Amino acid sequence: MPETAWAIILHGGAKTIAPDQEQAHRDGCLLALAAGQAILEAGGDALDAVEAAVRALEDDPAFNAGYGAVRNAKGEVECDAAIMDGRTLAVGGVAAVQRLRHPISVAAAMLPETPVLLIGHGAECFAREHDAELCEPADLVVERPGDPGCDTVGCVALDIHGNLAAGTSTGGLTGCHQGRVGDSPLPGCGLYADNAVGGVSLSGDGESLIRTTLAARLMHSLEALPPGEAIAAALARLARVGGEAGLIVIDADGRLDWGHNSAHFAVAHARAGHLAQAFVNRAEDAQKEPT
Repeated sequence: MPETAWAIILHGGAKTIAPDQEQAHRDGCLLALAAGQAILEAGGDALDAVEAAVRALEDDPAFNAGYGAVRNAKGEVECDAAIMDGRTLAVGGVAAVQRLRHPISVAAAMLPETPVLLIGHGAECFAREHDAELCEPADLVVERPGDPGCDTVGCVALDIHGNLAAGTSTGGLTGCHQGRVGDSPLPGCGLYADNAVGGVSLSGDGESLIRTTLAARLMHSLEALPPGEAIAAALARLARVGGEAGLIVIDADGRLDWGHNSAHFAVAHARAGHLAQAFVNRAEDAQKEPT
């Protein structure tokens, strides 16, 4: 198979970012991007690049995922994550987990398994069986007064072999119902990847993304439209139920784009022959050349 140009894009969540936090979000996105980019530049797999990038975001307290999670109405931590392989359409997901230091890596370990999604205690038992890193729930919480904690991190990557992968991870929604699961671990809602079409990762109001199966809608639009137009169509669809969202895309031809209707959406992207860049909203992305 001939080599193609690699590409990677990631996000730190659709939300409002305080002015004094904007640079921390740009820097955190660039650091995570570098972890995934290094794998792609070395000829590595898109799945590994996505996992590495999301793990880095889970390590950064600026983002609500992994270390940076928030508490539900019961004062508990419940994290979700998922990853999808565009070659095989395999998906691994975990939801409502409390003791996983890197939920994305446990989701990745599930890819060869029959279950698509494991929840709570079952997911944590699986993690122990696979020697995943565990922690105390309180170790994941980062207190942010006034921050609703409703965002998700995510990544999409295309490797030189033409393989796509997408991943998501979230630390939950502040004050939400115990056991609440949003769009992040649900294929077709918070993420999707298919080598024949593209890969997407979303963030925003989880219930609205689920009601509109927004990742699936975005993928369907990508079959006929370039990424920017597909994103616009998806956001128009979201308007039916309301809610905020941010979307990142790489299509099967390696074109990448992103968009949002939230106040901010921290994003970083890079591709072969182009420097890495990071932004906190779409208007800030001054890159005018076709992607």
